[in-house]
Amino acid sequence: MAIKRLTKRWLFNSFGVILVIILVLIIGGAFGIRGYYYNTVRQSVMVQANYVDSLMIRYSQDGSADFSVQIRTLVEDFAGRDSMELMAIGLDGEVLITSSGFEPPADQPMPDYESAMSEGSNDRYGEYIGELNGENVLAITMMSSVSSNQLSAMRFVVSLTQVDQQVLTLIILITIIGVSILFFVIMSSSYFINSIINPIGQIGDTARLIAQGDFDARLEKSNDDEIGDLCDTINNMAEELSATDRMKNDFISSVSHELRTPLTAIKGWAETMQEGGDLDESTRRKGIHVILSETERLSSMVEELLDFSRIQSGRFNIQLEKLDIVAELSDAVLMFDERARREGITLLYEEPEEFVVLMGDRNRLRQVFVNVIDNAL
Repeated sequence: MAIKRLTKRWLFNSFGVILVIILVLIIGGAFGIRGYYYNTVRQSVMVQANYVDSLMIRYSQDGSADFSVQIRTLVEDFAGRDSMELMAIGLDGEVLITSSGFEPPADQPMPDYESAMSEGSNDRYGEYIGELNGENVLAITMMSSVSSNQLSAMRFVVSLTQVDQQVLTLIILITIIGVSILFFVIMSSSYFINSIINPIGQIGDTARLIAQGDFDARLEKSNDDEIGDLCDTINNMAEELSATDRMKNDFISSVSHELRTPLTAIKGWAETMQEGGDLDESTRRKGIHVILSETERLSSMVEELLDFSRIQSGRFNIQLEKLDIVAELSDAVLMFDERARREGITLLYEEPEEFVVLMGDRNRLRQVFVNVIDNAL
């Protein structure tokens, strides 16, 4: 579920933003290309319009020829008739002559001519881009600079069909480029997301194994990055948990062993004192001393069990004090004297006469002596 949420978040955030940006670029590019091509056609028409207007001015100043005949010749022999149509417009808005030889229907609208007429004398220009006779065209009307009793304007009409085809081709091209970019983004991002999702899934599986008690589960570090650092952290955690678990088991085993030892000593001396009515006072006192001493040690062990949390947290303390190491060893040997006698084992121990004083933990040293003797028996 987390993986699905991560993928969904990427789809709605990163991929969504990239998709919107590419769509904006495609739409903006389409309008830009269309505007550029249309503006190029417009400038070409304006060059022709200005040229025709200059010829009309020259014809009006030439008194040797009829102005109307010159205008007809200009329109019929128009050099740019292969790419655009030139129309001479009369004073009433009727088409007098065309470069193609075909006059448009009388009811055909001429929005560009109407625009040029409505602007007044300060603006002699009108333009229209739209459908005309089922074809997309650019029509520009230039009001005549020459006063004439017949001619009012010259109209240029250019078909935009080929231009629209070229614009459409370029739009399709940039759309293909945009789709290719999206495909590349999807593929590269999928690879990148999988490089994150797959390790996260492995981390989750390993973490669940560790939670179930499999402290030997480890992650394979494939990359030296943040995911690799996380793998190292999980592996270190598993090692620490494994070490803690081993320490716990060792502690329980050690405590169980150490509990049996004093209990055996107490039980042995208690049975001896119960069965042996002819024990001398010295032996009886030794037995009582062993029982009291081991009872005290059992109490200390119980206290150590309560302090196990301090051992795990590294706050285990050693209680140092001055003590006679010979006396501690003698007490440990005395604890096993009765047990050795019952098992037919002879304990040979020569106690030094002098004191050997040192700094140490009484309970820990006695524990060492007891473990050594107990293992020997």
